[in-house]
This record gives sequence, structure tokens and C-alpha cells, in this order.
Amino acid sequence: MITFNYETSFELKSEILLKNWIENVVADEDFSIGEINYIFCDDDYLHKLNVEFLQHDTLTDIISFDNTLGKLISGDIYISVERVRDNAKDFKVSFLDELHRVMIHGVLHYMGYKDKSEKEKIKMRNAENTALLSIN
Repeated sequence: MITFNYETSFELKSEILLKNWIENVVADEDFSIGEINYIFCDDDYLHKLNVEFLQHDTLTDIISFDNTLGKLISGDIYISVERVRDNAKDFKVSFLDELHRVMIHGVLHYMGYKDKSEKEKIKMRNAENTALLSIN
């Protein structure tokens, strides 16, 4: 089950489309969805989580808490809508494209993709791009 929660005035316009997209990306990787909770918030909300749980005193666009068991992916994905909006401007992409990239980024982490090394970042970016092709 995928749920969308809002701690800000932002709301997705096409929840069903996005749920279907995420489910298809997950199935293509031979995983199943347990429970994924997206929480859309602002910079302050996510910054507090970043400091409290990760001891990082910085702004970020996404924090994901992974509860995956084997091939059954589950977790909470917190997304700062403010940060996504700013990043979209910086990267010269649309807000929706950047939002979708961040949304699938968290799910890809649950399926074992990492992004610490340069090699891992390339693999993650390729998986994001592949997923984004199926929503556009």
C-alpha cells in the first residue's frame, strides 16, 4: 500500500497515477510493496528530522526510513517540497520532473540502490531515468 500524507499545503494532483507508476517500477525490479508512506513537508520539518535522526545540520530534499524485509519494500519517505522546488530551478527542470525523481529515488534505495560513491550515483541516476521514462 502506498499512502500520501501532507504536512504542508502542497498536494499531489494525480495520486492514482503515481501509485500505479511506483508499483510498476517496483514490480519491474522483482520487488513487492508492503507499506510506503510519502510525507510531503517543508524545509523546517525535514531539517528537524535530519538533525534528530541523522545528526546532519543541513537542508535536504528527501529522507527515507527503510523498513524493507527481503523483497517486500516498506518505509517512510519524507520530501521537502520547498527543496524540490529550489532544486528544480537550480537543475533547470520542471518541478514535477524533479518531484518524480525524488519520489522514485527513495523507493530505489529500498531496493538496494545506493548513491555514496560515484559509481553508485551513476547506477542510481540510470535507474531514476529509466523509471522516469515510464511516467512521462
